[in-house]
Amino acid sequence: MTVIPADSRTAQVLGRPFSVGDLTVPNRIVMAPLTREFSPGGVPGDDVAQYYARRAAADVGLIVTEGTFVNHPSAGTSDRVPRFWGVEALAGWHKVLSAVHQAGGKIIPQLWHVGATRTDGAGPVPAALPVGPSGLALDGSPKGIALGADGVDDVIAAFAEAAATAQTLGFDGVELHGAHGYLIDQFLWARTNRRTDSYGGDVASRTRFAAEVVAAVRAAVTPGFPVFFRLSQWKSGNYDARLADTPAELEAILAPLAAAGVDVFHASTRRYSIPEFEGSSLNLAGWVKELTGRPSITVGSVGLDKEFVGPGGRADQSAVTGIGGLLDRAERDEFDLVAVGRALLSDPEWARKALTDRLGDAAPYDAALLKTLH
Repeated sequence: MTVIPADSRTAQVLGRPFSVGDLTVPNRIVMAPLTREFSPGGVPGDDVAQYYARRAAADVGLIVTEGTFVNHPSAGTSDRVPRFWGVEALAGWHKVLSAVHQAGGKIIPQLWHVGATRTDGAGPVPAALPVGPSGLALDGSPKGIALGADGVDDVIAAFAEAAATAQTLGFDGVELHGAHGYLIDQFLWARTNRRTDSYGGDVASRTRFAAEVVAAVRAAVTPGFPVFFRLSQWKSGNYDARLADTPAELEAILAPLAAAGVDVFHASTRRYSIPEFEGSSLNLAGWVKELTGRPSITVGSVGLDKEFVGPGGRADQSAVTGIGGLLDRAERDEFDLVAVGRALLSDPEWARKALTDRLGDAAPYDAALLKTLH
């Protein structure tokens, strides 16, 4: 157990326990999901288990795993990204879970379907075609096929099955990946959802698929098993994209998801410090909490001076920065949890160093670390 300095502001703000449903975590620091592609054949190995356990042992309050594919033929786009189905893969995930729990941590899998971003001929089922709400890529060009009614039902069932499996294995909750232009987000976004049935059209109709996924997951697990939902305005390769231009438009998306059973919203931004709408300093996580009353997670370049990808391309190095502005927002209860990605990838002990006011000793981000399970 880390000895926390009595006068540590970070510990006073981020070192507080947080509870939702049957889950209680010792502090407010979350490991953000980071796709790593170190699971050959979709099976996470001992190296993946120790990668997560190192961070749990160093005071990360909650780990959200890298995205893991649900059991649907076109869910995945790489055979080195873990899947959440099949005897071998689930045995691997059980090892990951056990290692994290033995280290004193809590962990939830992020359940993922990539939709029309899928590369043809890749993933666990190479012959499967990419699917989406309207057979469109993120740039609006034709891509794959549109899901019919049966296909919609199959995907919803796959998410529910994965959530039930997660609880059976002993995970502490689940997160649904509804961000960054992947399948759930493709239904939410008007550019990729051109449907004329009950899953397309106005905001309420475009939200129906996501809400039905949430409701099916909620029904597949016990009431105290927390369901997290990750959302974003931006999409992969389109950082100016927006689901909502006003708080009212955002509320129209969030309200059905909250009613369907989301316990915590994970609001993905590229910089947590940027206000979401004019006239308010609230970031996206702040608005999500304000509009729904549900706990929220903020994320986006925490502890680093550069975004992962910006107008000039990918940032291969980022220097360590202080988190005073983050603490100011947390003290105002704008959000409940703080997700840390690249900073934790670079330094497994980032959380411990933050809670003991030693971020000056934290390792800077170096993209070369993406090639390792550091």
